[in-house]
Amino acid sequence: MKHYKKEVNIFDEFFEHRDALILQYKNGDITKKEYIEENHKYILSMKIKPFRRIDSYEKGMYNYQYYNMMAKYYNLLAKEVKNNSKHISYYKKYLDDCNYFYNEKDKTTFRLLRLLQYENVTAYFIKVKSRQLKNVLYEIVLEDYEYAVLHSKSIWILNVLKKEGIFLEKERKSVIDFYVNEEY
Repeated sequence: MKHYKKEVNIFDEFFEHRDALILQYKNGDITKKEYIEENHKYILSMKIKPFRRIDSYEKGMYNYQYYNMMAKYYNLLAKEVKNNSKHISYYKKYLDDCNYFYNEKDKTTFRLLRLLQYENVTAYFIKVKSRQLKNVLYEIVLEDYEYAVLHSKSIWILNVLKKEGIFLEKERKSVIDFYVNEEY
């Protein structure tokens, strides 16, 4: 009798790894910094660049996670060298990289929402500890998928969400408040 090995889907593998890291983080086994570093390391090890076309939820979420983790990683590096005058050029480079990846993440968010035709999507400003992010950072929840929570500060995406009638004006607690309001 032959045993067939189940073909491993890159998206299944990616989401399983992400979910495992989320669980470790929620359980306090790893810090937010470690969560970001582990995600960054894993994404690079996959050797899969973001997809040019987003024609499935999986491709959209992969791209979102890719750009989000890259942005957070470069933000982390910038914070580490910020107060060292010898490394001011690194600080600027890391911030530029961070901003580039956040911009790409916002483009991906828009493309994914358009693919989903804005159906079963809820968006709202979230309650944050940071005064700088109050009424700036908002959450987009894709109701049909588990752990499908997107964040942005983009004004142009906010305007699209309002135009589509899916942005709620009342501020809410983030569905991943444990993550959003912890510094790294």
